[in-house]
Order: sequence, then C-alpha cells, then structure tokens
Amino acid sequence: MVGCAGNTTSSTTADSKNLAHVKIPEKVKAKTSITVGAPDTQVALKLSGQLDKLPFKVKWANISGGPQCSEAFRAHSLDLCSAAEIPSIHAHWTGLDTKLVATEFRKDPLKHPVYELGIAPGADVDTLADLRGKKIAYSPGQAQGALVLRILAKAGLSKGDVQLVELPSTGDVYPTALGSRQVDVAPLGGVNIKRYPAKYGKDGGKTIQHGLRDDPAHLWAVTDAVSDPQKAAAIREFIKFWARSEVWVDQHPERWIDGYYVKDQGLTHADGEYLVKQNGHPDIPADWTAAIARQQKTVDLLAKETDQKKFDAGTLFDRRYESVAADAVAAAGRPR
Repeated sequence: MVGCAGNTTSSTTADSKNLAHVKIPEKVKAKTSITVGAPDTQVALKLSGQLDKLPFKVKWANISGGPQCSEAFRAHSLDLCSAAEIPSIHAHWTGLDTKLVATEFRKDPLKHPVYELGIAPGADVDTLADLRGKKIAYSPGQAQGALVLRILAKAGLSKGDVQLVELPSTGDVYPTALGSRQVDVAPLGGVNIKRYPAKYGKDGGKTIQHGLRDDPAHLWAVTDAVSDPQKAAAIREFIKFWARSEVWVDQHPERWIDGYYVKDQGLTHADGEYLVKQNGHPDIPADWTAAIARQQKTVDLLAKETDQKKFDAGTLFDRRYESVAADAVAAAGRPR
C-alpha cells in the first residue's frame, strides 16, 4: 500500500500547467545522471546490446511497482520507474507529485489479460455474479486492488456485498491464500496464472477471466526529475531506448526467455514460453487521449469507492513526452 503522505503537499495540477510550457533541451549532457527502477528494461537493454549506448549515466535500482517506487520517490533516491496506472493516482492523493512519461498497452488486451481471478477450492465461483458474499484478496494502492473494484462494479456489486481481505500481492501470497481458503478469490498475475491451477486444480482450484482491460503500463517519474532540464532530457532519451527495447523483446522471444525469465528470474523455459504467449504484443501509442480517458474512469471509480476527491487524470501525464516512445519505434523502422 502507498505510504502515508506526511507533510508533503500535492502541487500536481499547478506543476502540470507549468511543465507544459517548459521546453526540454535538445541534447543531454553526458555527465547527467538519473536513477531508474526498471530491472526488466535493464536486462532488455543488455541483451539487445543497447545498455552501453545510453548517452548519459544511469544508476539502476532493483525496484519496480507502486509501493517500492513511491517509497523511493519520497526518499529522493529515484527519478524514474516502471509501474501500472494505480500508483500514480494514489500518489496524487497522498501528496506525492509525480508524472507518467511513457505509456504501453497490449494488443488485443482482452485475450492477453495481465490478471485472471484465482478461485479457491470449493469457493463455488464460476462467474462474476458469484462473487457476492465472497472473501476477496485486496491490495489498496496497487493495480490488483483497483481491478477488484472494477470487477465488482462490472458485476453490479459494491464493497459491502463482499468481504475485502487486505493482503500484499507479492510473490506467492495470493496463491497460498487461495489454497488455504484464507480467501475465496484473488487476482493472479504472471506465472501464478499457470502455476495455481496446476498445484490446486486437483482440489478444485481454478482461474476465470474477468473480461476487463487491465493492461496499462507506464514509465513513472517524480516531478522534481522532469522539472530539471537535464534530467528531463535524459528521461526523454531513456524513453526512446525503453521503447526500442520493448519491441526488441517482442521480436526476440527465445532470447528473452533464456536471458530474462530463465537466467535472471530463475523460471523454467516452459514458464517463460507461457509468459511470452500470455503477454502478447506491445502497443505503444503516439496519442495518449484514449489512455487518459481510461485513467479518468479509474480515478472516478476509486474516488467513489475510497472516499477520495476526484481530479483531472490528465494532470498525471507529462504530455511533453507523448509521442517520444512511438516516434522512436517508428524511426527504427519497426511497427508500433
């Protein structure tokens, strides 16, 4: 869960208006340094031979995702990281001033969901309508938590119709909670979608589709970083490398399976093959209008369900970077 705000004050809206008129320098100085939490990108750049071609200094932090990145942002020890859509929303509500600087989705996202709903043995859940009265794993401040609220809304249910059980969505916490019947339902991601029914299927454990788009992924920066001219320029150049590395991963699945899933993550080759298929293909838009509209719906839902104040989701996006990633892919002669 995102940490407490302390005495910090959000100035997201004001900063967004100012930054829109602040030109990013055309060149970045070689001595410029940014700290980045995107371990998978580091591996992708290394495997693709691009890591040593970055025209500035990068300090790599072995962190990613909302809670870790938020904590590092507050400690002034991180400039940029990879995260889903929810952390930036909660950052706004807790007074942490941040910006989304790159956006990526999945082609055909309903066929390639990030999460599926894990169902505990004996829970008697076959459709979303069956969620009424069930114990559901819930992680506030993270993508999984927001997805649960969206699923309830789709099913015509409220939080009062179910029992939300706050659990961290790390490692195998959710599969274990399902297998032990601590919860009836939990959103599972990554290799857990494959492993959970393999382990608990004989007892009745399974997964079901939720039928919602859940694929937003971002590069997320603290506003102080994109307000600094040279760091802003370094982040722009990093986005270009990131975008090309995402396409490289898509075009070299066997090398990615061996170099990342097997050698870096310690998974089996079969697990890596499953994840490549599950992830589908990247979609890097040059226009963020639709992405912001979807983010606004998420803001509105979360505001209603968590008693927070609605705000303009557009203030979370630094649109100076809007076409950077897509342009970099196009310039390399690769499809978006």
